[in-house]
Amino acid sequence: MDPSAHILIVEDEEDLREGMVDYLGLHGFSVTACANGRDMDAALAAGAAPALCLLDINLPGESGLDLARRLRARANPPGVIMVTALGSTLDRILGLELGADDYIAKPFETRELLARVRSVLRRLQATPAAAPTAPPSAELPAADTPRRDQPALRFDGFTLDLERRRLTDSAGVEVVLTTMEFDLLRTLAERPNRVLSRDQLLDLAHGKEIEPFDRSIDIRMTRLRKKLGDDAANPRLIRTIRGAGYMFVPARAAED
Repeated sequence: MDPSAHILIVEDEEDLREGMVDYLGLHGFSVTACANGRDMDAALAAGAAPALCLLDINLPGESGLDLARRLRARANPPGVIMVTALGSTLDRILGLELGADDYIAKPFETRELLARVRSVLRRLQATPAAAPTAPPSAELPAADTPRRDQPALRFDGFTLDLERRRLTDSAGVEVVLTTMEFDLLRTLAERPNRVLSRDQLLDLAHGKEIEPFDRSIDIRMTRLRKKLGDDAANPRLIRTIRGAGYMFVPARAAED
């Protein structure tokens, strides 16, 4: 993780915004602060290239959800953490569906903010050599340990490039995935025909640094299936195993 990564904060509460800037700045990050979407656009136009954006959902004018949607449409989208009101489950769901990498609920401890920022940045900057491992509680049999010398995984016409962290279809067209979607797909594709519980998927793909709200894995799986063209009513690639979790069942899992 780059300790001096550039972070963009869009928060209309001045005291909170300044506190976030000061705290993250003390921990070595370069921070740009904005009060609304208009200020964010100006900062981006002036050359700001954030690795991560912290977006308050309840902003004057365009909401944080609107800004997240626009950021995700950029050529090189930054990571996104949505800042929500405590208990706003719907906002969190909408944020994840728009491709947010994480969320944090107000009021929050600054230490939690720092932990989530570092966690998302680690995932964004992850390399195949730094692949996460499962703790003992989610440990898989030795036969399920994935090979780390594979530059790509191929299945059903798709190619999952592990080094460049890209998914392309049979025509070579990139299927845009968020960081968490890529990590989930990689975790599944490296362990075909094995049932993985929701807890195992969180452990293997993201570690225990985040505490997603209940059923967030299901929301991400729904989004991932849609991008893979997997029929939600009768999925063939990512199957739901009732009461157990998920299983990746490719027609062909070729290895390089």
